Amino acid sequence: MPSTITICASLPLLPSFSLLSPPPPLSPFSTSPSLSPFATSPSLSLHLPLSFLQVNFVVCQLFALLTAFGFRLYLHPSKTSPFVRHVVATLLGFYFALFCFGWYALHFLVQSGLTYGIMILTGVEHMHKYCLVVALGYLSFCQITRVYVFDYGMYSADFTGPMMVITQKITSLTFEIHDGKRMPSLLEYFSYNCNFMGILAGPTCSYNDYIAFIEGTPCRRHRDQQTNGKANGRHKQTDPSPNVSIVVRKLATCFFSLMVFLSVCKVFPVERNIDDDFIATTPFYAQVVYLYLSMLTTRPKYYFVWTLADAINNAAGFGFNGYTSDGSPRWDLISNLRITDIEFATSFKMFLDNWNIQTAHWLKRVCYERCPYNPTAATFILSAMWHGAYPGYYLTFLTGIVVTLAARAMRHNVRPHFLGSPSHKLVYDVITWAGTQIAICYTVVPFVLLSAFLLAYAFSVLPTNVL
Repeated sequence: MPSTITICASLPLLPSFSLLSPPPPLSPFSTSPSLSPFATSPSLSLHLPLSFLQVNFVVCQLFALLTAFGFRLYLHPSKTSPFVRHVVATLLGFYFALFCFGWYALHFLVQSGLTYGIMILTGVEHMHKYCLVVALGYLSFCQITRVYVFDYGMYSADFTGPMMVITQKITSLTFEIHDGKRMPSLLEYFSYNCNFMGILAGPTCSYNDYIAFIEGTPCRRHRDQQTNGKANGRHKQTDPSPNVSIVVRKLATCFFSLMVFLSVCKVFPVERNIDDDFIATTPFYAQVVYLYLSMLTTRPKYYFVWTLADAINNAAGFGFNGYTSDGSPRWDLISNLRITDIEFATSFKMFLDNWNIQTAHWLKRVCYERCPYNPTAATFILSAMWHGAYPGYYLTFLTGIVVTLAARAMRHNVRPHFLGSPSHKLVYDVITWAGTQIAICYTVVPFVLLSAFLLAYAFSVLPTNVL
């Protein structure tokens, strides 16, 4: 669990530090303590189950939210040029990256620079393959060295998180270029990869959508406009200003998710699922219920991070996705989750379709739709490699292959027998909801535990005592 830290209750809004100071004499992957001002403070404190790096992340995202409103208001496409918007978005992105990760942020430049060089030097026919290998290889190198080579302790920063999003953007862009899109300029490229709205938590978006947002051109992808003639006739094909209520509603979701996480994250520790005493003294049905509750309490932190990232982009004016049937604007172009559909999913596929949506789109574009052999297995393996070097990731996604194929076969063969009446359909939905939630919980336990010794023990216990 994250360590408890001391947070100064009277800190200024932005701590002072010098971006021009030389890096400390540590390993090239180490964080400068001067860029982690919330780490130690002797002042009055609040004790929260968050690491100081997580606090830095939240503070930086809140400043990104305020900056996004200013970006929309003062650097609107009608008031300034795309060049200025690109420069400001990129510089702010690097500033936030330095604030959160110190000199780790240089890896963002190296990864982006290497792949841009490959895009220039290689032909359109093969650039997507080379960039996928190099971007994913450099990401894996950083993940392996961070986990297995250097011992970071509490002052480490998972700088590979932003690199995961940058890897998605690099590969998505090169596949788009391979499919006939234009080559970006260097400024456009770095703006797309490292803009302040998505440098810390994404989400991934299409390069064409991002450029349309920067240039203020009419949105090219309104998925429902072709079938909604009424909305087409009433509204222009341009991005409207984001309604404040939309951002406020998403911020309210963030706040609620954060409060739930802080309240219950220590009440249902996942490690208890494999505790000898717990297994010996707890009935089977209670173990299943606890497995569900312990995994349920890990999700609000993802809801918080992804919804806040979505709100930041919306506040800047990015994320418009056409209109609903009643003419209301939709701001879900780059949304990463649908919480209600996740919690009430009645199939493994429904859960995956609504969880980390932009990553699912990326995996579909670069792997599932292009892999000639067993695309399901290839997609899960690519997802495991992209997530990191922990064995838990591989166990989760390898398990996911089996569960996905089994769920697909079960739905195809069993579901038709329950469609005869609404009552039968309701029974089927309740049973499949419960089965889906338990299957998801079992599948993602390794993802949460991560460490090899816990995983080895978990898989020796869970199959016989839970499933």
